[in-house]
Amino acid sequence: MGSPALRADLLSDTLTRPTDGMRAAMASAEVGDDVFGEDPTLRALEERVADLLGHEAALFTPSGSMANQLGVRLHVRPGEELVGDSLAHVVRAELGAAAVLSGISSRTWVSERGRFRADDAASLMITGVGPYQVCTALVVVENTHNFGGGTVQSLEEIRRARAITRERGVAMHLDGARLVNAHVATGVPLADYGHEFDTVSLCLSKGLGAPVGSVLVGSSDQMAESRIWRKRFGGGMRQAGILAAAGLWALDHHVERLADDHARARRAAEALAEARPGAVELATVETNIVIVDVAAAGWAAPAFVEAALARGVRTYAVGPGSVRLVWHLDVDDAATGVAIDVLTELLRSGPPTPA
Repeated sequence: MGSPALRADLLSDTLTRPTDGMRAAMASAEVGDDVFGEDPTLRALEERVADLLGHEAALFTPSGSMANQLGVRLHVRPGEELVGDSLAHVVRAELGAAAVLSGISSRTWVSERGRFRADDAASLMITGVGPYQVCTALVVVENTHNFGGGTVQSLEEIRRARAITRERGVAMHLDGARLVNAHVATGVPLADYGHEFDTVSLCLSKGLGAPVGSVLVGSSDQMAESRIWRKRFGGGMRQAGILAAAGLWALDHHVERLADDHARARRAAEALAEARPGAVELATVETNIVIVDVAAAGWAAPAFVEAALARGVRTYAVGPGSVRLVWHLDVDDAATGVAIDVLTELLRSGPPTPA
């Protein structure tokens, strides 16, 4: 027997496939050799993203992890440290790259669903101690917060942290993989977020629906240095304008529609919360991600994921009793309805009784 046909794929918003219009834009893109700085479509994308985020320059990278690691490398020397929350993608899901590639150590604080508080960062920072302790060189903030469940970070808290870090000579990097989701959810301009950070990474291949790529922004000097490190990390690309064209298309056509993903996530969250009180904290559902406490219905997360998949709905276990659902370009109203029917049934029934 084969695998059941997928009826709603909520595993991640990285699953989106290029639309017909995006494919046409990619096919007709003007290209050149980007290692020599000669790809006009890629340069156009970099200039546009830098402008959107209020920075001088930008650099296209194959992945969000590379964009983050280039940003980290700019600010932290080998033997120094970055600090961030314990659920942050940079410290949890990039396979120790800061340590392995750049000799950087990391320390973390624990926060509720990844919610950023300036005081948490300030309490962990160590500066001005000479050769006696590891010095903090960078604070990393993630917005929206993936493992926190699509948490939108407070601009006020970010600004408070920025004032503290400036005073203490510490840089700030924004992992803005889903920053456009935060912008759509709050109405806060992207540049208002961007101005508070020394560097920002922005992912094109999640909610925006491009097949590949992220962009790092910062000063012109920083991006020139990052271009060198991108090559050292193996990320130099040739006719990458084909990929850049997809990013430009996404920025033109897929920003406002993120509100549809948010609305569908909210619709599902409300249905799941009704089916099993305590399974979803509705106050935490701010964008396109829903974290479901399946343990409230007696499930272990892996068993719940398997049961849902057997019914054609793919999800992701993020803890022993927690499952993540992510809405995106390829999950429409009908697929959302299927997911609601399947997942609410599982929450109401609980796991099967052992024979």
